[in-house]
Amino acid sequence: MDFHGTDVRQRALTLLRNGSKNAEVARSLNVPLGTIGYWKHLDRARRNECPGKRDPRCPRCDGRQLDEPAYSYLLGLYLGDGHISHHSEHRVPNLMITCTESWTGLMDDCERAMRAVFPDNSVCRVRRTGCSNVKVYSKHMYCMFPQHGPGKKHERVITLESWQQGIVDAHPWDLVRGLVHSDGCRITNWTTRMVGGERKRYEYPRYLFTNVSEDIRRLYTDTLDKLGVEWTHCTRHGSPYNISTARKASVALMDAHVGGVSAILCKSVGFIGC
Repeated sequence: MDFHGTDVRQRALTLLRNGSKNAEVARSLNVPLGTIGYWKHLDRARRNECPGKRDPRCPRCDGRQLDEPAYSYLLGLYLGDGHISHHSEHRVPNLMITCTESWTGLMDDCERAMRAVFPDNSVCRVRRTGCSNVKVYSKHMYCMFPQHGPGKKHERVITLESWQQGIVDAHPWDLVRGLVHSDGCRITNWTTRMVGGERKRYEYPRYLFTNVSEDIRRLYTDTLDKLGVEWTHCTRHGSPYNISTARKASVALMDAHVGGVSAILCKSVGFIGC
């Protein structure tokens, strides 16, 4: 095997930086073409110039501007149906949001938010039975979502850091929208009343949010309080996991800011009539 000194390597890099082709440099210096290509790759990597491999900058580490409304929405999705994992076959962790295939608009909104928060990273969809996982990979995932930790979310403390709380305070409806889109629904509930001696059916819309984590439920209800949205606990089988919003004015507020949520989501978790 031939070994080439530092001076030869530096001459090669100078030629390459000045626009010479790999093959031209290899011939002029009598160095294998593969070695020239390897030197060029290492040089470009050190200068962060590899095409398609640019080291993404992080709002937390590098001060890159962050799309705060998109982040607030994505935070809600993550706290509801999101999961961060780091498998051995991948070099960086990934954020995965599970979205039902019956509501394609949710996948579109989720993907848009991911692209806005991680503009230098690729976003993909992985189809599963009845759902799709929307995923993005970033080595800064733990910087952006410090709530990640071992175990399930409801088995550990979930609190926002001060910078996250500042974003939520500035964009509360985006957080509520993300939480409802992940773990909530809008349904038409009903009851009966006696009117003129006859029992008649009375229907009314209601928003429901359910999450086993007490911390995440509190984050949801604290944000609703700041927005002037009235809510109550909807206890089912002794579990206070459901938060209900049924007052007419509050439902109107939710309709204006959260948007329609497919009723099939509610049916899948059995909330009708609770």
